[in-house]
Amino acid sequence: MIRLATVSPCYNEEAVLRHSVERLTALFEKMIADGLISDDSMMVFVNDGSRDNTWQIIRELHGENRFVRGINLSRNVGHQNAIMAGMKTAKNWADAIVTIDADLQDDIECIPQMVQKFAAGKDIVYGVKVSREADPPMKRMTAQAFYKLQRSMGVEGVYNHADFRLMSRRALDMLDEYKEHNLYLRGLIPQIGLQSDTVNDIISERYAGASKYTVSKMLKLALNGITAFSVKPMYAIFYLGLIFLLIAFGIGIYVTHALIVGTAVPGWSSLILSIWLVGGFVLVSLGTMGVYIGNIYTEVKSRPLYHVAEILD
Repeated sequence: MIRLATVSPCYNEEAVLRHSVERLTALFEKMIADGLISDDSMMVFVNDGSRDNTWQIIRELHGENRFVRGINLSRNVGHQNAIMAGMKTAKNWADAIVTIDADLQDDIECIPQMVQKFAAGKDIVYGVKVSREADPPMKRMTAQAFYKLQRSMGVEGVYNHADFRLMSRRALDMLDEYKEHNLYLRGLIPQIGLQSDTVNDIISERYAGASKYTVSKMLKLALNGITAFSVKPMYAIFYLGLIFLLIAFGIGIYVTHALIVGTAVPGWSSLILSIWLVGGFVLVSLGTMGVYIGNIYTEVKSRPLYHVAEILD
């Protein structure tokens, strides 16, 4: 029988933790009764340096609920690193791991389907969002735009998939061989190449509290997702530079002709416009190259992604 672990990163989630554990406990008990998972399956909550009572609540739930385990990170390391910390720790405890955010906006009724597909031989099962009506309109629009941009940049990924997925222990062992520090799991995991499948994930409204994924965090994740897996932005800058050179060549021909025929009109507007245009292009180019150089700088230092302060096992 399959020993399952769910892994949920938590950052200031005191408002939803008890409710989420109640829902997962009911699901676990049903899956055990149906013979899908073993009685020693577990739910693992990773405290990502929360500033509220999240870790204290996890400790209390660990004492009250036989399914609950906890991992306390020494400081806040970010959503992707917290997921990785939970998966690396829990892969020694279970046959398969399902990663799901602590607010349970993802459809937990997909988990039995994931387990069934795993039992049928799939090493990775992705939760694909088929409905995002619970998300704000702006978030839906930006998410769709990002997935399309990511695909156009050649980043291999699963369309409309975030971080709700099942992975076998074999897949997790293979993931452990990747040593990136700029983690973007949505692009990294498809590179493993094992047999995979999908389930339909319908997003629900958050039970309480507010999303911890701010606009700046989403932009940082999106930028990292592209620059960590694609060099197309560098090529785009190169080709754009060639276009600018062609434009400059054409302007040079025009100015030379105007000087010869005596139609040149002195003025500063065109000069200022050109300076701003070229200056903007240079700054964008330098910024893009800076992102890549920054990623290289982070990778070569090879610092630990996280430190585990305490484990409730």
